[in-house]
Amino acid sequence: MPRKLIKKFMPDERKLKSNRYLSWLGSHIHDPNLWHLTRTSVSRAFFVGLFCAFIPLPSQMLMAALASLFVRSNLPISVSLVWLTNPLTIPPMFYFAYWIGTQIIGVDMMAIDFEVSLEWLKAELDHIWLPLLVGSLICSLVSGTLGYLLMQRFWVWHVNKSWRNRKGGRFARRKAKAEPSSSDDKTSPEPQTDKPRPPAQQRSNKTDPDKPPSDSKKPE
Repeated sequence: MPRKLIKKFMPDERKLKSNRYLSWLGSHIHDPNLWHLTRTSVSRAFFVGLFCAFIPLPSQMLMAALASLFVRSNLPISVSLVWLTNPLTIPPMFYFAYWIGTQIIGVDMMAIDFEVSLEWLKAELDHIWLPLLVGSLICSLVSGTLGYLLMQRFWVWHVNKSWRNRKGGRFARRKAKAEPSSSDDKTSPEPQTDKPRPPAQQRSNKTDPDKPPSDSKKPE
């Protein structure tokens, strides 16, 4: 099932529950519905996580956790997907979002250097906030929708593949059990039975009393 595959990449539950950025959730973080792995909860988590990953704000993890409470998505996946936005990926991701926004609004791009700091955000926000916001929202919607649909398709494909493998395994085991019995029937010797000899052969082996022997002499 896809649950086993997804659990390999999920963050540790105990560490996530003790995260100081999620402590404001209180008892809600212990809700078992936020930790279940189902097709619906995982697909919604991909939408929430990828949507929040493109929001140009430093509180992406908090927004993903809050959104998971409302849409009942898987909390660990929703929060962990926002980590796609990191110091290495922020410049290309938001530069692409800024370029998308300029193409939609119809303004010229400015020569800017993205930096991961509040000082840079305060200095440049007045010049790029509108195209950056529009482009980020579009990238959030597109990436979140694609993540939701792809996870839906992947879950169905993985389940069907597992059922086919199980069916093929059962068929192979049945075939392996049936092969020895059939081979034993072929190699077992046929029982010998005493068949009665045909009457013609029995008469040929007996002497005819009316026929004289071959070496007997005729009477003179």
